[in-house]
This record gives sequence, C-alpha cells and structure tokens, in this order.
Amino acid sequence: MGPVFLGVCGKPADFEARCAMEQESKLRLFFQLLKGQKLKFILAMVAVAVTSLVGLLPQQVIRFTVDAVIGGEAFPLPGYLQGIYDLLGGRSTFLSNLWLCGVLMLLIYLVNSVFSFLRARLASSASETSIKKLRDRLYDRLSHMPYATHVNANTGDLLQRCSSDVETVRRFMAVQLVELTRTVCTLGFALFLMLGMNVPMTLISLIVVLPLFGFSLWFYKVVRKTFKAVDEAEGRLSTVMQENLTGVRVVRAFGQEKQEMEKFDGASGEFVDNSYRMMLNLSTFWGVTDFLIYLQIAITTVAGCYFAYTGAITVGMLISFSGYITTLLWPVRQLGRLLSDLGKTFVSLTRISEVLHEPVEEDAPGALTPTIRGDVRFEHVSLSYDDEERQVLKNVSFSVKAGQTIGILGATGSGKSSLVQLMQRLYDPTEGAIYIDGIDIRTMQRKWLRKNVGIVLQEPFLYSRSIMENIRITDPDKEREEVMKVAKIAQIDSLAREFDGGFETLVGERGVTLSGGQQQRVAIARMLLQDAPIMIFDDSLSALDTETDAAIRKALNENKRDRTTFIISHRVTTLFELDKILVMEEGRIVQEGTHQELLQEEGPYKAVWDIYGKLETEASMGGAQN
Repeated sequence: MGPVFLGVCGKPADFEARCAMEQESKLRLFFQLLKGQKLKFILAMVAVAVTSLVGLLPQQVIRFTVDAVIGGEAFPLPGYLQGIYDLLGGRSTFLSNLWLCGVLMLLIYLVNSVFSFLRARLASSASETSIKKLRDRLYDRLSHMPYATHVNANTGDLLQRCSSDVETVRRFMAVQLVELTRTVCTLGFALFLMLGMNVPMTLISLIVVLPLFGFSLWFYKVVRKTFKAVDEAEGRLSTVMQENLTGVRVVRAFGQEKQEMEKFDGASGEFVDNSYRMMLNLSTFWGVTDFLIYLQIAITTVAGCYFAYTGAITVGMLISFSGYITTLLWPVRQLGRLLSDLGKTFVSLTRISEVLHEPVEEDAPGALTPTIRGDVRFEHVSLSYDDEERQVLKNVSFSVKAGQTIGILGATGSGKSSLVQLMQRLYDPTEGAIYIDGIDIRTMQRKWLRKNVGIVLQEPFLYSRSIMENIRITDPDKEREEVMKVAKIAQIDSLAREFDGGFETLVGERGVTLSGGQQQRVAIARMLLQDAPIMIFDDSLSALDTETDAAIRKALNENKRDRTTFIISHRVTTLFELDKILVMEEGRIVQEGTHQELLQEEGPYKAVWDIYGKLETEASMGGAQN
C-alpha cells in the first residue's frame, strides 16, 4: 500500500509518534475484536487451564499406584481424597483391584477430552465470529473509501491485508492464543507438582529449559526473514500465474508462450529455492532442539535413578519426573515460535488497522436527495490530483440544458474523463463548483447523485456471470421486458442470439469471452437500465465499428426522453450531430458550439474535421479505382 497509508501514523519524520500510534491502534483493534466474545475466550482459557492441570494428573496416578498401592509407602493425598481412599478400603482394596487405577486414569482422560472439546468449540466460535466482523468492517471500509485512494493503492497489497493478514489474526486467536495459554499453564502446574515432590530433582530437570526457550526465541526471530522471503516469492509466483491467466489472449496472439513459461519457471525456481532454505533452517532447528530435549531427558533419568537409589525420591517420583520433563520441554520449544507468531500477528493487526483508519466518503450533514431533471452547470472548475501543482482541469465553465446531448472532443490527457468523473463526485474540484438543476452537487448524497448520473467507461468491467446478470447489476428487480428493451438499444440482443445460451451465456472473468466492442455494448445496456436522467459515455463507443456506433446513437436519440447525455469520443462522426460540442486542450475548454458553428472558426475541431474529410475522400477515390 505504501504511501497511501502514511496519513494514518503521520509523516515518516514523526517516527516515535507514529510508532506509539501504531501500538495503540493495533491494541485497540485487538480488544475491539474481543468485544462481544470476551466471555467465550475467558471460558476457553479456563478450559485450557483445566486440560493443562488434568493432563498432568495421570503421572500422579502412576506415582500413587507404584508407591502407595504396590510399594506400600505413604502418599500425601488431599483431605477429601484421603477420605474417599479410606472409604473404599485403602491399600488392600486397590492392591487386589488394580483395575481401579486404570478406571481412574480413564476418568481423568475423559474429563480432559470434554474440556478439550469445550476449549476448541469456544475458541473457534469466538475467533470465527470476531474475524467475520473484521472482514465485514474491512469490506465496508474498502467500499466507502474515496475513489482516489483506490486509484493510488496497490490492489495486491490490499488483498493481502484483507486475506493473509486477517488469516494470521484468525489463526492466532483460534490456535496460538490457546496454545500460549496452555504452555504457560502447563509450565506453572508442572513446576508446582514437581517442586512438591523434590526441589533438587526439579532444578536438575530444568537445566535445559532456559537455553531451549532462548534458542527457540532467537531462531524464530532470525528465521522470520526467510519466512518473509518465501511469502514474497510465493506472491511473485502467483502474480506471474495470474497475469498469464488474465492475459492469455495477448500471450497467444504474440506467441509468447515460451517466454512466459521461462518467466514462470524462474519465479517457481525462486520459490523452491527459498522454500528449501526455509526447510533447511527448520530442519536445523528441530535437530538442535531434539538433541537438547533428549539431553535433558537423559540428565533427568540418570539423576533420578541416582536419587531413587539413594532413597531421596521414590520410584513413582522417578516415573513422574520422567513424564513431566517430556510434557514440559515440547511446549517450551514451541513457546519461542508462539512469541514470534505473536509478533507477526501484531504486524498484521497494524496493517489491518491502517486500512480501517483510512478516511471514507462522507456526505455533508443534511445532504439532499432532490429530483433531478438534468440541467448541468460548471463554474470556474479546476482540479488537481493529490495536491499536485499541475492542474488537470483549469477554470472550466459551461452550461447544459436538460435533455441536451453534449459531445466532448480532445486529445489523450486533455482532461475529458476527469471532467465527467467530477459529475459523479469520484473527485471534488479543488476550485469552483458544479451545479445540477441549480444545486451544488457537494450538498447532495453521493449515493443519490450516482444513482441519477449513469456512466459507461471506456474499459468496462464485467463480472464472471451471465449477460443477463451483468445487465441487471444496476437494478436486479427489473422485468425481463425492460432488460430486452435496453439490450436492443445497445445492440446486444443480436449478439445474445449468436450464443447457444442467449442472455444466460456466461461471459467469463472480466468478460474475457467477449470482444472489446461486445463488452462495451453490455456495459451500455447496464447503464441504460439504471434509467438515470444524466448519462455519460466516456469514450465507451470507441471499440465499436462505425455501423454499430451509428445504430446505438440513433437508438439513444430515439429513446433519450429528455435525458441529458455526455458523449466523449475521438471520432468527430460520433459528435457532429449533437446539440453542443466541447473541445478540450490541456485541461481547458478551447472551443464550444455546434458542429456548424465550430466549422466556421479556425481551431482544433475544424482541423480534425478537415483531416477526417480528407481521409474519407481518399478512401472513396481508392474504392472507385478498385
């Protein structure tokens, strides 16, 4: 996203203030995600604590069986358990019925399973509900961001923030937060039980714990660069694949299959190399930590045997220590990774928070929804993008009466598209004002304004749906007869008959199965179905042949019903019959009038018309000779 989000945390120079705001934003966002789900998370943490404690009890049952039941040694039981033990008959009953110890183990595992289920159910429910709200918030924010933000944004980065970063947060809330709690609880409960059995043996059993934790934490901090390299390589691989799939017609048309295959092979090789490097690092980590764990198990076993031989501990304690050390060391090894993942989660929260703090389009208080007839007036309108000094539009003024059809002619970059985009408030003018029916459009609701000002872009976007669904997007409730009417005006009815599925034919992603002209006709029908009093054709007849262009303009003229129409075109033949023509150069209107009026004065319009007439004459002479 880059520069688009610098506004969230201030200028780069304000580094300390920016960091403080980022820290506050991500923490605030995290607690906002917990809102409404705190009870579930608390209960999930309680369930984790119970499973952690209950998971350690089998070792105590084994110790009790070996020492108290079989060995006959005293075993310190809590008062209420001692009462139950005596009530059942004490040692003699358990010694003659050792299966009771097995039943006790099964009951412990049953309790553990029940609380494990509750933990998973509660954590999953809370995290999925929280993440759904987060996704909805992100989509809502993206839908209401200013048009300029989307123009300047990197779409791939936005998608990554809304997918990969959200998934990172979801995984942390559903899994890693629970695992972190489990590790802390297991360490605490295990140390409590081990210290209660024998302090020196406990200290010996923890010799490798701190080095293991430190190495794990250091390793995952270092290896994050490798993880990032793998993610970036995968992103480049996906980009190459997406570009090739989207531009398959261009690749085939220019015979670039071999070159694109080489590009894909290079990206794939880079991904494999980075993945191999990551796996090599992980293999090293698992190997080193496995050695440390087994070293600790060996130290604990040797020390335990010695203490048991000298009578410092019992055999049951030796077995319990052996079990606990294994239970302790594996979570400790994971603790480093969990803390590293916590850092990744905070990075993701920061990136998501930046999107959620982007400004949105807001209507003025008491915004109007007036009935629109179609009178349009520009008064001294100027426009600059992103506070640039260069003005795209310079002091533009003109007026249009409702029902008129206006042509706009100009070279590429003269400001034609910017002019009509202002009418939908995709941008607001930096100077001057635009009035529709005498009302400043900045006082109108944007949604209402855009409902009444329809636009067809030069490069229309079609969804991967049927022709009928693409036309009905502006008003899904319209009757089929009304769709057929606008389809006929846009000359799309004959096209639909060429397909076996007719209007139910799927057009593919971005309308890839249709030609550029066919896509424009579908987009024109879609806008006509909107039935807006003001219509804008932003060079949206450029991909049509002359005959279809003329047929659509004729049908539009017959069905315009006092609608104000703006047509941008590079073809003077498209514009010469219109009520008024605006000629633009470098952001200014340099000529204004009808076709006949503009031919009477020297200027760009007459020059273009003369060139067109000369080409027509040459074409006619060439045809006669043939």
